[in-house]
Amino acid sequence: MKKFLIIALMMAPLSVFAQKFAHFNLADIMPNMTEFKTAQAELETLGKQYEDDVKRLQEELQKKMEDYQKATDLPENVRQRREAELQDLYNRMQQVSADNSEQYQKASAEKMQVVQQLVRDAIKKIGEEGGYVYVVDTSSGSIPFINSALSTDITPELKKALKIQ
Repeated sequence: MKKFLIIALMMAPLSVFAQKFAHFNLADIMPNMTEFKTAQAELETLGKQYEDDVKRLQEELQKKMEDYQKATDLPENVRQRREAELQDLYNRMQQVSADNSEQYQKASAEKMQVVQQLVRDAIKKIGEEGGYVYVVDTSSGSIPFINSALSTDITPELKKALKIQ
């Protein structure tokens, strides 16, 4: 029994070396994905649309402000009504800007989640097929060191699985 325990303790470090590790570079994969490019283009179009909405309101506010400033002999009740209209327009512009920003962030998160899920699924498949214990993204910069001699770079396999040339 004592010999078995000694042998088991001596073999334990060897089992660590039998484990397989892999790494990949997401920064080399994501920008080349068709789905990522499509999502980026859609987000760019959406962002431009939202920007145009706010710009149109800003121009309307600017024009009304100039008209208000030109009219110097307005009765008090008309002047107060126009000031209220200017304030309402300003508040509406602020609200539209905030709403657009929120909607853009939501759309961005949804579109990127789809792309990230495709990558995660490919990593999982390659990891399971390759028998890897860990698969690590090296592009994040949070990994202090990866010995490339002891870890397999699966970036080319991921590109193939994701149909990236």
